[in-house]
Amino acid sequence: MLNPTMPAWAEIPTLDLDRDRRPHGAGLDAPPPRRPLAAPSMPARDAILGALGIAALYTLPDLRAAAVPCRSPAMTLQASSDPSHDFDFLHGRWIVRNRRLRERLVGCADWDAFDGVQACRPILGGLGNEDEFITDAFGADRFIGMSIRLFDPRAREWSIFWVDNRSVQLQPPVRGRFDGGVGTFYGRDAHAGTPVLARFVWTVVSADRARWEQAFSTDEGASWETNWIMEFERSDA
Repeated sequence: MLNPTMPAWAEIPTLDLDRDRRPHGAGLDAPPPRRPLAAPSMPARDAILGALGIAALYTLPDLRAAAVPCRSPAMTLQASSDPSHDFDFLHGRWIVRNRRLRERLVGCADWDAFDGVQACRPILGGLGNEDEFITDAFGADRFIGMSIRLFDPRAREWSIFWVDNRSVQLQPPVRGRFDGGVGTFYGRDAHAGTPVLARFVWTVVSADRARWEQAFSTDEGASWETNWIMEFERSDA
């Protein structure tokens, strides 16, 4: 049973997971060097898309191409009372400032800082979106991750899936919804063999800024350790 302060929809059955499969570079604990982004590797992206069985929706050069606005017509902090539009703010291209906890669940207070780029676009007629996050922060091989977000009209909640070019495996989702410009999503996972409850928090700061945080709990949500923070700044404003 989850912490009683958590919403009822956040009660999630335990999954049998034996490794850390959390999004955005799980298991990449080496301090990241800082260097400029170079042209992405097409085979790595093709492997991700092949694992998902979907066609490319944009090319990687789009991430560095001339800005083309990609916002919804009524892009505001809360564009619509229809929750299927809750992630419309994320459409477009972004510069992503990252802070990542160097070690998780051991009381570490040291953080690594690095930059990445991301591009997001709607899919399925607006009932979902997909994005690519790219960084050179984890060594010689470029890290590429893809999120797929799907809206369930019946449950009126979002599921967020992740795959990257390290594992090339679609990971179990976190699920949740937005309330007042803040989206909270929960899912079960494991880190270094330890079962964890994972939490994503999306905060819409403005039409051109957003924030994402990831946290783990080993006590069913009674306490949390934040291990990754992303600050998004629109690059096509």
